[in-house]
Amino acid sequence: MKTKIIPEKTTLHSRNLHRFGYDFQKLILTNPDLSNFVFVDEFQNEIIDFSNPNAVKSLNNSLLILDYNIKNWDIPENYLCPPIPGRADYIHHIADLLATTNNETIPEGENVVGLDIGTGSNLIYPILGNSIYNWSFVATDIDEMAIQNCKKIISQNPKLIDSISLQLQVSSRFIFKNIILPEDKFAFTICNPPFHNSALEAAKSSARKVNNLEKSRVKTPILNFGGQNTELWCDGGEIAFITQMIYESAKYPMQVLWFTTLVSKKENLPNIYKILNKVSAVDIKTIDMAQGQKTSRIVAWTFLSESQQKNWKF
Repeated sequence: MKTKIIPEKTTLHSRNLHRFGYDFQKLILTNPDLSNFVFVDEFQNEIIDFSNPNAVKSLNNSLLILDYNIKNWDIPENYLCPPIPGRADYIHHIADLLATTNNETIPEGENVVGLDIGTGSNLIYPILGNSIYNWSFVATDIDEMAIQNCKKIISQNPKLIDSISLQLQVSSRFIFKNIILPEDKFAFTICNPPFHNSALEAAKSSARKVNNLEKSRVKTPILNFGGQNTELWCDGGEIAFITQMIYESAKYPMQVLWFTTLVSKKENLPNIYKILNKVSAVDIKTIDMAQGQKTSRIVAWTFLSESQQKNWKF
């Protein structure tokens, strides 16, 4: 079967391996299960049904095997199945951010340590960060089942064992407390916060996504990317979570070079900037990201002066 050439996805980061879409024939060779979900559309493009959670998970498995040398990866049913191109973009933008304080050179290797807040059961940011740049990670979550699945992923991929450590956040009230210890130093934190403020809002959003994908009305949506309550919503939604994160970050000003978080809702930015100024963040950066029709952005902040940033030891 001849694959139609797919135009470059210029909204993705220039180093993103997925800028030219998916080579399904190569992916199927690495993971034959994917062939059950690939079909040819009316424009003679090979695609999968992104409204089918099993198809999305099979695609992720194929991408992790082919592009990131992860041989064994799985998540429990109904847990968040992340879109890998967008997650890879976040990692690449973090790399560029670190380069700004490292003579425009991306720091690589195990001495670059990141803190992943809310890693979920998929462990995707540490996997990508380690595979692409050989970074080390501490990955945290409040969900014990998610942490147990991450342990399983690490144990089945020996190259991750010495690079990723896991920590259960025992109190859902806190983000960094109990996690950042006095001796810790992190080059960055990374987070994809829950952005809905209730289970009902999360369900309605999922229904809209599936309706858009299937172009038909559905009353009870199957989450194509899944997601548990703690992954999709929290009291007060995205802005409440990020507000808590910012206030807590101010208690660890010298232990983290760059605090970062995804911000899905553009209307939350003015409040976020206001709170960052209130806690006296020294430098604040906003990095735009886009994947398909979805737009998002990373907000990054530091409490270190310019000279302290330059003197940070990776």
